[in-house]
Amino acid sequence: QVHLVESGGGLVQPGGSLRLSCAASGSVLSINAMGWYRQAPGKERELVARIFSGGSTTYADSVKDRFTISRTNAKGTVYLQMNSLKPEDTAVYYCNVRSWGNRDYWGQGTQVTVSS
Repeated sequence: QVHLVESGGGLVQPGGSLRLSCAASGSVLSINAMGWYRQAPGKERELVARIFSGGSTTYADSVKDRFTISRTNAKGTVYLQMNSLKPEDTAVYYCNVRSWGNRDYWGQGTQVTVSS
């Protein structure tokens, strides 16, 4: 079992920055991929960024060159640095980890609101 605790959401003006953090506890050695999803009102949950244990990353086209994902394997922590935020980035952001056995675990979600 893996338990996830997220932090770092909030209200920011367009063009601003936020950093999300997600700390995993429990069976952290079972974790392969760590990532962030988001869900805006009336929309489906979508992958924002993912980072694998070897360091390779993948990003949604909408956030490339603005968001950066990183992780500390030893501590089972994943970060999402979000720069040049836009109103369309407003959503609930969920931390996700996937074990080597392809089991998914989810955080409780943190609200990010981009508005002037």
